[in-house]
Amino acid sequence: MDGRSLRGGRPSLQSRRPVSQAGDWQLRATHIEFLVEEYSMEIFLQNVVPRIVPDIEFSVHAHQGKYDLLRKLRKRLKGYAQWLPKDRRIVVLVDRDDEACEELKHRLEDDAKAAGLSSRTASGSADWQVVSRIAVEELEAWYFGDWDAVRTCYPKVPATVANRAGYRSPDAIKGGTWEQLERVLQAAGYFKGGLEKLAVANAVGTRFDPQRCSSPSFVRFRDVLLEATA
Repeated sequence: MDGRSLRGGRPSLQSRRPVSQAGDWQLRATHIEFLVEEYSMEIFLQNVVPRIVPDIEFSVHAHQGKYDLLRKLRKRLKGYAQWLPKDRRIVVLVDRDDEACEELKHRLEDDAKAAGLSSRTASGSADWQVVSRIAVEELEAWYFGDWDAVRTCYPKVPATVANRAGYRSPDAIKGGTWEQLERVLQAAGYFKGGLEKLAVANAVGTRFDPQRCSSPSFVRFRDVLLEATA
């Protein structure tokens, strides 16, 4: 596999549930494969996924950035299609950055279709093999969505930041969320030499509350994991 791989969570018993009017049955997910852009997201998920779905095994595969992931995605999904058991799901997670969400989503759906995998969007039900989720606009927006977690790690940061006009809606922050986070942290005396994304991902990830985060794109990510494992 390309990139780093980590495994977390605990195995759980398989259970069955109906997923269509035709009477088909689909195993609940007992293992999730995450395909992500970079190591900071891998570190974050390794900390957070067990708090969303504690009884699930998972692997996180990081790439060398967004375009490395997108370039390899179709071939990688075709590889999964050759062996993927019914109790496994694939979650592709990318940053929106400055791309149009619809265009990026369409590209991800095309890759799933070309690989012969059933996507959540195409199936219209819980009977899916792969789902794509987009962090709007970057992982750091999710940190702004749980500012209490950030303040626990970096207590000199003002509590009022999350209530300021430019930060109230995490997915609508302008000027790059990691750049904005760097400015806020540096103003409080942290990371004077530049934001250390891996250190922040690990620190905030250990304190992050999936139920508290107000980022809509994170909520969609969280809820699809709950759906797959319900």
